[in-house]
Amino acid sequence: MDAATLLALLAGAVAGAVGAALVVRLLARAREAALVTERDLLRERVGDLESATDAERELAATLSPLAATVRRVEEQVHVLERDRVEQFARLTEQLTVVQAGSEALRVQTAALAGALRSPTSRGAWGEVQLRRVVEHAGMLPRVDFTTQAVGTTPDGVGVRPDLLVHLPGHKHVVVDAKAPLAAFLEASEAADDPARQAAAATAHARALRGHVDALAAKEYWTAFDPSPEVVVCFVPGEAFLAAACAADPALLEHAMARRVVLATPTTLLALLRTVALTWQTEALSGNAKQLFDLGRELYTRLGTLGGHTERLGRSLQRAVDDYNGFVGTLERRVLVTARRMRDLDVTDLGLDEPAVLDGVVRPLTAAELLDAAVRPGTPP
Repeated sequence: MDAATLLALLAGAVAGAVGAALVVRLLARAREAALVTERDLLRERVGDLESATDAERELAATLSPLAATVRRVEEQVHVLERDRVEQFARLTEQLTVVQAGSEALRVQTAALAGALRSPTSRGAWGEVQLRRVVEHAGMLPRVDFTTQAVGTTPDGVGVRPDLLVHLPGHKHVVVDAKAPLAAFLEASEAADDPARQAAAATAHARALRGHVDALAAKEYWTAFDPSPEVVVCFVPGEAFLAAACAADPALLEHAMARRVVLATPTTLLALLRTVALTWQTEALSGNAKQLFDLGRELYTRLGTLGGHTERLGRSLQRAVDDYNGFVGTLERRVLVTARRMRDLDVTDLGLDEPAVLDGVVRPLTAAELLDAAVRPGTPP
């Protein structure tokens, strides 16, 4: 093998080595680039996982109060359900009590209706209702009203109204409390029978009209003179009078023409309160007159006191003048001789000299006092 061939082989070996080195280097760079790319992908993946974890934490933090609220709502729902069951049980119990009370009320109402069918019981109940109205009006027994007062008409007929209301000026108003109610009760019981109910309502109006005529015929006002020529017929319930007026629309006019006033508790209460107010006005008028008389008497006595005061002032002024004259005489005539005795050693005691009074009595200036002071013969 010659030198040229050897050099060629050597050059080829060097070239192969260089190429192999370049290939290895390129492969190393390619792998390094692949590793960098994989590292970046891993970092991005880690970042995504971290972001997802943070988002889950934030979501958990956000949902945590909501979960607590849901738990509280569930607890409240359980409490409300328990309370509902208890309340339902209590409501059932109360309904049972109400049902029993309604039954008892029905029995008592039936008993009351039966009792009111009796004229005696009905009159007693009306008197009780009347007395309650009178008490609510603020009137006092035996002062503003009298129950079961006895009177006699000019014909010698004795009457005894349920209530006699006293008015100022020794006048009276008679109140009767025996309005008929039996037909009204019958109409109330016939609610399921319209024909029977209408007939009973007509009978109720007719009975009340007859009672009005009976009261008018008694002429109570003649037995308690002086009094207005009217008598009050007390109807112990608004429904009683309303039913009668519905069946007989001319009932009120008929009663007024007969000098009878149909009064329910409401209207009678207004009437009695008007009477009570009239009494208060009468009392205020009397008090005002007494106050006027007392004021006039006080004014007269103040004038008399002014006369006495003026005379006392003059007396005081004369007393001061007399005192000052006495002091002057004492100083000019008596003390001079007394001092000479002291000079002769009769005594070694000193003499006090009285002072002259300079004050002047303040004269009266009020016209009321002066007017009485100058009047001769003013009584004490």
